[in-house]
Amino acid sequence: MAPDQDHLYRLRNRPFAEKLVDLGFKNITIALASVVAVVLFAILIIVFQGSLEAMGRYGLEFLVTSNWNPVDDEYGAGAAIYGTLLTSLLSLIIAVPLGVGTAIFITENIIPKSIRNLLGLMVELLAAIPSVVLGLWAIFVMEPFIRPALEFLHTAFHWLPMFSTPPMGPGTIPAVLILAVMILPIITAISRDSLNQVPGKLRQAAYGVGTTRWGAIINVILPAAVSGIVGGVMLALGRAMGETMAVTMIIGNSNNFSFSLLAPGNTIAAMLANQFGEADGSQVSSLMYAAFVLIVLTLGVNVMARWLVKRLSLKY
Repeated sequence: MAPDQDHLYRLRNRPFAEKLVDLGFKNITIALASVVAVVLFAILIIVFQGSLEAMGRYGLEFLVTSNWNPVDDEYGAGAAIYGTLLTSLLSLIIAVPLGVGTAIFITENIIPKSIRNLLGLMVELLAAIPSVVLGLWAIFVMEPFIRPALEFLHTAFHWLPMFSTPPMGPGTIPAVLILAVMILPIITAISRDSLNQVPGKLRQAAYGVGTTRWGAIINVILPAAVSGIVGGVMLALGRAMGETMAVTMIIGNSNNFSFSLLAPGNTIAAMLANQFGEADGSQVSSLMYAAFVLIVLTLGVNVMARWLVKRLSLKY
């Protein structure tokens, strides 16, 4: 009997106990995965049902208006939606170069091993800091430190809409910076793992044809790891969109729409954290509507991430 046929024969004639264990493990795995799907759909259904009243009353106008007035029973989440997208994207612009650059320095032997290990440890410790602690640090340390720079931006570029208002403490830029700090460990860790998965033969082949270290990194290693890096970036974007406590503490929680990055702003998550505990009547349904919008946005980010990773994996 051929070796492969003998192996298949032994698999078919395994003891009943082994088959029972395999079957039980398979069923338990399917059940646990199904629980995750059921919980997700249950959350969607409950939030959607809770938002039906506001959807019927305000419609799509809720997404573009910024009037949030419980006294007159008028609600609109336009400013919060704008603040959510703006702070998330700007924090991503800051964190992606820092995170990918840190991952390259850790994995590509550019610096001594002791420093690489120290950087990796610092990234892991940064990820372990609670968001409320980062929020306190942003209020008492970061915002006073950057205030002179913000005042300079207003003085020099007050004619630009994005710097048209004087800084008054909490605002959009401090929220962007604290979000960048919070998503930096995610991007760094996933980028580092993706770069470590690149086969060493690709590096040696690049050096063999005469390229430089940075030529190999830019033209060979990063394209080979780009699908994993993009997946980490999109995961960080979803985290930034849903971050609550640190942003609530530093963004200013203003529902007044403003293009200025120096003015107080708001996000959907911060608005929910601030108002849900004291909400009643139609305000609850309006907050549910805002929560449903946030869920749709985060699900859209995850779907886009899977599509991008798949496309980039096929390309590279």
